Amino acid sequence: MEFSPAVVEQFTKAFEKVSGVAHVARSIAEVPEIVRRVAEERNAKCVAIANLPYELSKSIAASFDSNMDILTEPYEASALPGTIDRANVGVTGIAFGIAQTGTLVEIATNDAVRLVSALPRTHIGVVHAADLVARYDDAAPRVRALFTDNPANCVVSFLSGPSRTGDIELKLQLGVHGPESAHAIVVLQ
Repeated sequence: MEFSPAVVEQFTKAFEKVSGVAHVARSIAEVPEIVRRVAEERNAKCVAIANLPYELSKSIAASFDSNMDILTEPYEASALPGTIDRANVGVTGIAFGIAQTGTLVEIATNDAVRLVSALPRTHIGVVHAADLVARYDDAAPRVRALFTDNPANCVVSFLSGPSRTGDIELKLQLGVHGPESAHAIVVLQ
């Protein structure tokens, strides 16, 4: 897949500008190590994974020792949100990213994907560099295509850094209504 190094650089700078942490992986093989490192830095005891290819989910799980509780799909609907609420770190596959604002665009066709990116204190989004677009204008056709391809139960979320609110004494607070720490892993190949 072809990607633009300039768009990758623009995305990582914009993501960090909104208090996110951007990681660049040369290949998908580097993703499990980055996830493990972030989880260890956050002192995580439980990691939830959703919307990633089976082999990548399996590799991420295998990168941890047996003390880490790993939650993977399929999630039992009747146990949601409680199951995912146990996770300290959520890792999700991202449909595409918008470099202009450092935004990860996630598609969810079930509640589990949305919950894995919203409930844990740390969210890690995995996006391929070839799936980054430069501007919001470039995103519109992709969003339309997502709804066309998924006409039922489709939620598209725009994730720009950690959760933030200014409602508390008019001071910006991170992590009040969602993750307090947001990471993007941009995979070059």
